[in-house]
Amino acid sequence: MLIYIAKTVFYVYAFIWLLKRRRVGSVGEVLNTFYLDFLRIKRGDVEVLRINMYEVVTKCRNPCPILTLAMRLRLDTRYVCREVSEPVCRYVLRRLNPNLVFERDYSSIRPYSDGCVERISIKV
Repeated sequence: MLIYIAKTVFYVYAFIWLLKRRRVGSVGEVLNTFYLDFLRIKRGDVEVLRINMYEVVTKCRNPCPILTLAMRLRLDTRYVCREVSEPVCRYVLRRLNPNLVFERDYSSIRPYSDGCVERISIKV
């Protein structure tokens, strides 16, 4: 039940954040708009593993409310992130640019890894 409440709260936050019309024209703009502005991750907590004109691959080590929720509920983050975070992230990115594709590497996710690896690419 708490998982669905968290998902709803995250969707409401995304909806409100998107009321200010935002667009990204390139993958390079995703870092500032999505990670720093929408997710409110501090620049020092986002490591860019790879960036080019088609994709950005990041490793996040931020204090994550979804990680905290999963740990408190003693649930697997691979499940909680797939249920709570991933759909909302996909929704926001589609609104920023319908050609953006979001992928999370569930073999490299906290607490099983030292950070969460994500790839955002643009369909051409």
